[in-house]
Amino acid sequence: MAVSFFNEGVAMPAIRRRDVSSWIRQVAQLHGRRLGTVSYKFVDDEGILACNRQFLGHDYYTDIITFDYSEGDKIAGDIVISLDTVRTNAEQFNQPYERELHRVIIHGILHLCGINDKGPGEREIMEQNENEALALYF
Repeated sequence: MAVSFFNEGVAMPAIRRRDVSSWIRQVAQLHGRRLGTVSYKFVDDEGILACNRQFLGHDYYTDIITFDYSEGDKIAGDIVISLDTVRTNAEQFNQPYERELHRVIIHGILHLCGINDKGPGEREIMEQNENEALALYF
């Protein structure tokens, strides 16, 4: 299937789309999943806040929102990423922007693969999976 990238209100980030798409497919396969249709939409903080309010009823900024349309072992979804928050997080965690951006990109895929990060101990499992995925790319 396909991975597509869109932007609204921000410049498209400098990512290697073909390489990122292959990486996403590889990570999905490592989690026993097949790649369906996944779309990324890059926005600014105001764009993600509006999305958070409209679709989730949350009134706060975040780096990523994942809408999961997966069926069976085929992952599919829409992933919205705030490039403003990615940049802020990169600075806060003393990480290169490119690495933080890719961490957030794969974070959404890991959610589609069934990995959560809200419950007890789940954040550590998510971070471990993010780090393992990043090691495949960088």
